[in-house]
Amino acid sequence: MKHIGAHMSQASATNIVRNPLTGIPIKRTRLTERGELMKFFMVRLNASRQIDGLPAMTMGRMGRVLQGIPTRDLYYLQSVCVQSKHFSKKFWWEIDPKKHQDVPFEDRAPKDFKKDWKKFPQKKYEKK
Repeated sequence: MKHIGAHMSQASATNIVRNPLTGIPIKRTRLTERGELMKFFMVRLNASRQIDGLPAMTMGRMGRVLQGIPTRDLYYLQSVCVQSKHFSKKFWWEIDPKKHQDVPFEDRAPKDFKKDWKKFPQKKYEKK
């Protein structure tokens, strides 16, 4: 019995697909919004890490760091970090949840969200 790879064409085994109209090989890419943002952060952070003598950050590590952050919040993080004087310092400060515990949610929410915040009922929690 032959291995399943022997029955596959060379193009499918190497992740290359041919354009059905022209027959020209096209390499498949998996581009996503989140992946592009991760690459953006990784390139910018690795530039400062190289200057500091630290090892480069990989995409896997970047994925782990940004794991719990929604994509729309990554766009906010990108804009804040680009506007700051020190990209790396601002990035790591914004990522750390301990830095934002004392700030009320209304002050952390985007401006367009603040308009609608008053519509939601405010619950008062009492200690028992």
